[in-house]
Formats: sequence, C-alpha cells, structure tokens
Amino acid sequence: CYGALDVAADGAATRETAIALAALLPCEVTVHSSPLQRCEQLTQILRGLRPDLTYKTDARLAEMDFGAWEGRRWEAIARAELDAWTGSFATWACGGAECVQHFMARVGAAWDDTCAQDQSAGLLRALPALLLFLS
Repeated sequence: CYGALDVAADGAATRETAIALAALLPCEVTVHSSPLQRCEQLTQILRGLRPDLTYKTDARLAEMDFGAWEGRRWEAIARAELDAWTGSFATWACGGAECVQHFMARVGAAWDDTCAQDQSAGLLRALPALLLFLS
C-alpha cells in the first residue's frame, strides 16, 4: 500500500507510459503533476518528448496519504481496518491519515484553481485523451 510514500516507478514502464501520453496530449497544454518522484519521473521523460508543453508541480496532486498503512502489503492490513474503510469509504481516514473526502477536496481545489487561471480550454481538450489513456 502506497500513496504518499515517495517511491520510484519502474523506469521502462514509465518511459512506455510517457511515450503513449506524449502522442495523446494536444499541443500547448499545461501538465500538472504530483511532486512525488514516480510522477516526476514521468514528467521528466514527457518533457524530453514534448518540449511544447508547460509543466507545473502541485503538492495538492500528491497521492492519497494512507498513514500507518504506507509501505505495508494490503494483505498485512487487518481485515477489520479494510472493512471499516470500505464501509465508510468517503470519511474513514486510512491508517489514521487521510480520508477519500479530504483527498478529493484537495485535488478538486487544484482543478478549480487551474480552471480559474483560464487554462480550462487546455484541460478540457486534454481530458478525453487522459480518460482514454487511463481506462
């Protein structure tokens, strides 16, 4: 289980992902990224492939903080804790750290700020490509 744990990504898979993403993103959009190293790895490769894009790091896009669960194997987390999380998915703080509701609020705030900075056209152009890529 990792979210806020700052671990590196697989280099080959990251490069493959960057190549696919570079082909999908429209020209002159801003790429917003989590500051964690696995996201920075992707951003750096993408930067080399697509220098026409603008890149910004935003701490609010960091992955969800699983607290005491970070770095543990999912099967090592007590079934009762997992059941408590799934039973109250939006509001239960995983491992005593961050609940989905708070995670979504901070990511949503980053989205709202980006749209308010008049970059919504680029975001909206990129969104279908990103959704296709993530599916």
